[in-house]
Amino acid sequence: MASAEAPTVGLIGLGMMGQGIGINLLRRGFRLTVSAHRDRTGADRLMDAGAAVVDGPRAVSAASEVVILCVPGSPQVERIVLGPDGVLAGCRAGFVLVDCSTSEPGSTIRVAEAVATAGGRFADAPLARTPAEAEAGRLNTMVGADADTLAAIRPVLEAFCENIFHVGPVGSGHKLKLVNNFLAMGQAALIAEAFVACDAVGVSADKLFEVVSAGGANSGIFRMIAGAAKDGGLDGMRFGIANAAKDLGYYTRMTDAVPLTGNLGHAVRHALVEARNLGFGDALVGHLIAAQARVNGSVMPAGS
Repeated sequence: MASAEAPTVGLIGLGMMGQGIGINLLRRGFRLTVSAHRDRTGADRLMDAGAAVVDGPRAVSAASEVVILCVPGSPQVERIVLGPDGVLAGCRAGFVLVDCSTSEPGSTIRVAEAVATAGGRFADAPLARTPAEAEAGRLNTMVGADADTLAAIRPVLEAFCENIFHVGPVGSGHKLKLVNNFLAMGQAALIAEAFVACDAVGVSADKLFEVVSAGGANSGIFRMIAGAAKDGGLDGMRFGIANAAKDLGYYTRMTDAVPLTGNLGHAVRHALVEARNLGFGDALVGHLIAAQARVNGSVMPAGS
């Protein structure tokens, strides 16, 4: 990057995670440029906090030495970066593109190659934790990049991440994020079936929570999902079923290409797609319990 001072930063993708990223960059004194969207909620919030708001990814990259993407997945990344009014159309020489989305590794490599051809550098840095940690500047990120690129962007990442893991070359971050999400959503699917099983056999969900919380099957995800579900709530984990189904689709395509037998990955994806097709696509992953209840004729209060 050309600047010897803090780099100018651009941010595209102003959902709940993106807003948290942007707020923390501004708190740490970075000059921030963001792209307006049809829903201006995020852009207006960050503008009020000191960000410059421009129209479109080309204008963001023209103003920035580091551009961060935080969008749903690879189709959006490719459109934003490679489109006629995209990031590459306005990029500065030596810029760095940081993809914090959960993207498909094959697409990541193609985008990274296009960035290199345009004279820039690329890092995949998908995120873990929730919008609450994004607001607090305590996200985790797993970075796929060469050591020099990571060193250049580390001060930017430190503005909104508590833990920065260098996991390998370009593409490695997205690969590991998909494995991580498989583990997380696998737990969510197991928890959903366990809750419905308790209802079916006449066992208290409160007692399930009590027993698991004191034993080896306990986990942060169990406490988030089950802690709310035992009291009739399904919002204990702030991650949507549609996004989870998308991520498991990426995961199963990645493992199928190895090839890996991957039976459990396909089973978890099936549970998520089933829930989405039952009308829970816009709901949070705790609603896997509601989907399982519907399929099995349960009359559980949670999700009924």
